[in-house]
Amino acid sequence: MEDRAGAKRLASAGAFGHSLAMGEPDIRATNAPEVTVSELSNALKRAIEDRFGYVRVRGEISGYRGPHSSGHAYFCLKDAGAKLDAVIWRTSLLRMRTKPEDGLDVVATGRLTTFPGKSSYQIVIEQLELAGLGALMALLETRRKKLAEEGLFDAARKRKLPFLPRVVGVVTSPTGAVIRDILHRLSDRFPVRVVVWPVRVQGETSAAEVAAAIDGFNALKPGGPAPRPDVLIVARGGGSLEDLFSFNEEIVVRAAARSAIPLIAAVGHETDWTLIDHAADVRAPTPTAAAEFATPVRAELIATLAELAGRASGAILRLAQARRSAFRALARALPSGEALVEGPRQRLDRAGDSLVARVRTALDSRALRLSGFSRGLARHSPRAHLAAVRERVRGLAGRLERLALVDRARQRAEAAARALARERGLLARRRGERAETLAKIEARMARAFGERVRTDRARFLAAAQMLDAVSYRGVLARGFALVRDQAERPLRRAAEIAEAQRLRIEFADGEVAATAGAHGPAREPVAAPAKPRRARPSRHGEGQGSLF
Repeated sequence: MEDRAGAKRLASAGAFGHSLAMGEPDIRATNAPEVTVSELSNALKRAIEDRFGYVRVRGEISGYRGPHSSGHAYFCLKDAGAKLDAVIWRTSLLRMRTKPEDGLDVVATGRLTTFPGKSSYQIVIEQLELAGLGALMALLETRRKKLAEEGLFDAARKRKLPFLPRVVGVVTSPTGAVIRDILHRLSDRFPVRVVVWPVRVQGETSAAEVAAAIDGFNALKPGGPAPRPDVLIVARGGGSLEDLFSFNEEIVVRAAARSAIPLIAAVGHETDWTLIDHAADVRAPTPTAAAEFATPVRAELIATLAELAGRASGAILRLAQARRSAFRALARALPSGEALVEGPRQRLDRAGDSLVARVRTALDSRALRLSGFSRGLARHSPRAHLAAVRERVRGLAGRLERLALVDRARQRAEAAARALARERGLLARRRGERAETLAKIEARMARAFGERVRTDRARFLAAAQMLDAVSYRGVLARGFALVRDQAERPLRRAAEIAEAQRLRIEFADGEVAATAGAHGPAREPVAAPAKPRRARPSRHGEGQGSLF
């Protein structure tokens, strides 16, 4: 009813304006109902909202300068012939996957309304989409050029991957096939500890989750409760350009560029490229290839070490043989031992005879000088000098007694004794304080030593558990067997076993001898002595454990 009344008022107002334009008498205006500006504006608002309640408009964003201080966004949508004001409320802007940017060709979905304060109409946008794949590629190229100008894609800032990482961090979805492919490939090449940071790899929140995961791995402290990875893998399976667009977001690219841990990007298939591939240190064509880039092949390392050990042994043997030959040649060139010592022996005999003669001459000279000294001492007897000194001492003692020097000296000695007693008490107190301090230090040292012993024992137990986890006997304990030939070489395929070949099969509790027949190995009654069975570690200490 309100709308009909408003329409009638609009019609009356239109008729009144028409009559004035035709020059008719304005007395008829007294019959037209009066409407206020607000009523007219509200009627127009209801008419437009009823007619265009929900629309989809394609146009180019113009005049966008970022969100207002209130969080709302104001701009215009334009094409070649018209311009339409647009607004996005703060709550809708936060939910949008595609953010408005000046110059973007977009399809806006929302409701058309009016703004009475400016006598204008506008669209309240609830959803924003890029207008076609070409616009998406143009946005991607613009963003790539911007980040490249900042130096985020420079080859000089890319780092080499560690050769033997101890911990590998993986940022991917925990429910997809990507994580299973990475774990399977790592276990085949070089088993290491893997830490997975689960994220969404598609959707509105996936970009923020991937960036937070990269920053979270970098925030881990070395030696902390959670292991800090030596290399990161950001992985996702293949998909369309829209599915992979989360890895083109600026927040993800900047997080990959500022990562202090070397990062491998494995997003999509070999033909798929995203902006994180340019910012990462290494780009892998597939998630499986990323696992290959992160770790070497353990079998190849073992073979290389064996080859180097053999070369070192051969080099040492050849060096010893060369030194032995050189020593023998030098020995043949040297004269005999008797010939070498004949000359020095004669010189030693002559020097001995000359030394005896010189010693005798020196002794005779010293004896003559000593006899002269003894005669001089006899003329100056020490006893006479001692008697004279005693007399002088007696005279001085008498004079001291007369002058009371002895009393003053005794008083000074007593004062010195009292001062010495005070010093002795002070030293005793200080000795007690030092003893108490020493006892405290000794107790702290005992506690620190005990803590260090407990820490070393825990590290030793962890190393023992790790050794048990990687031992092949753990595989035997799960029901597998190891087949060797007579030369103790392992046999991995049935094609390597010849008919009637003697074999040795090792189980977890011992070995047995067997002979290969036409339809497989036949067990012989003679069994090898059982080896002592190692204690199986607890499930909490085995390897990495379950990820989920």
